[in-house]
Amino acid sequence: METPQRDIPPVHRFTTDPAVAAYDALIGRANVRSRIQAILEEARTSAGSGNRIPTFEALRSAMLAQLAASQLSDLVSVINGTGVLLHTNFGRAPLAASALANASELGAGYTNLEYDLEQGKRGSRYERVGMQLRELSGAQAALVVNNCAAAILLVLDTFAHGREVVVSRGQLIEIGGGFRLPDVLRKSGAKLVEVGSTNKTYPHDYRNGWSAATAMFMRSHPSNYRIEGFTADVDSKTVAALANEMGVISFEDLGSGAFVNFEDFGLPHEPTVAEEIAAGFDLVAVSGDKLLGGPQCGIICGNADLVETMKRNPLLRALRVDKLTLAALSATLRLYLEPNRLHEIPLFAMLQTSTTELRERAVALCDATRAAVHLEPCDTEATTGGGTLPLARIPSVGIAVSAATHKPDQIAERLRKHVPPVVGRVEETALVIDLRTVLPKEDRALAHALGSLSSE
Repeated sequence: METPQRDIPPVHRFTTDPAVAAYDALIGRANVRSRIQAILEEARTSAGSGNRIPTFEALRSAMLAQLAASQLSDLVSVINGTGVLLHTNFGRAPLAASALANASELGAGYTNLEYDLEQGKRGSRYERVGMQLRELSGAQAALVVNNCAAAILLVLDTFAHGREVVVSRGQLIEIGGGFRLPDVLRKSGAKLVEVGSTNKTYPHDYRNGWSAATAMFMRSHPSNYRIEGFTADVDSKTVAALANEMGVISFEDLGSGAFVNFEDFGLPHEPTVAEEIAAGFDLVAVSGDKLLGGPQCGIICGNADLVETMKRNPLLRALRVDKLTLAALSATLRLYLEPNRLHEIPLFAMLQTSTTELRERAVALCDATRAAVHLEPCDTEATTGGGTLPLARIPSVGIAVSAATHKPDQIAERLRKHVPPVVGRVEETALVIDLRTVLPKEDRALAHALGSLSSE
């Protein structure tokens, strides 16, 4: 039976509904009201064409579905079942509990961010973490900005604006988000001088690339790719020595940010900041949220005079980090200064977890979860991600989720819409949830998400 348009439920019936009103604090009252009005207007238009008006319950269900989708567009916690430890789309490195606690405590009130308590006057926001970074890297000085791209931009703008920077062709990288090293060089006002070939660069290429306009020899981390086979490269020590001989700055974009030997964790060797400083580089830049396992930031270690010069660059004010980043970074670095606490950093905890432990969790989750889909422990491989160690494969264990009546993509979509969302990876006929990147404290939420599949 048709219902006249005037019988469409009024807006207040929905705004006062507890389930709908709960979204006021999540996405804002105005946004909730706007979505209600849009759905009701659609119902009026449909009724004007002679169609039946949905019941209140049907309209309410449609609104709740839209509101839930709006909430997922907000920043929310995600259960990472992809097996990518430093997943850029998920915010890279999860922070240590002590880093979160330090940021929470210092962020809740005032701090001596730029105040010298001993002298009673303005101080430096960089000095505290600078001491820790000097200890860990062996560098004379250190500086922190908001990410590694900013670190590169600051170095180039300070020392190479209007001058030449010599880079091997094999290191002119592009990483996620369309970030290209040549573009950053242009934005800094520096002129790129490419030397060598894509697969082979020799010391004499740097010598031949030098001119009176050369400001620096730059070496760039290959990020998420490797060139193998018929190749030749110039090692760090040689590049640094050549730069010193030619009277120019040696600068390395080390990118991945290793401060420990990752061979100790069964992974390929990754050059550490201390190794590159010891090799003779004047400046080394790394990311804080990759292999360091800290917050997003860019760290520059190197020669004290050069670091002081960068501190006087007006651009630094646009690139500086806030007290929360510094608090989280400082707490993370403290764990490095006490190596027996390194496992408190989630990245290292994930790397140290044995496949036996992962399998036990997988079996327990499968046994404890009742779902309309098939759950089975499976062997898989994890990766570090984040543009680090691209060839490394880490043995892992996951849960294969499959169903005769649903494709893996459909199962994946359902789990992405769960609260909290669960994201895995599709492999042939199943969706795989890799447990190496699922934190143990998330197992209960994961079990609930898998169990919810039974209601489909």
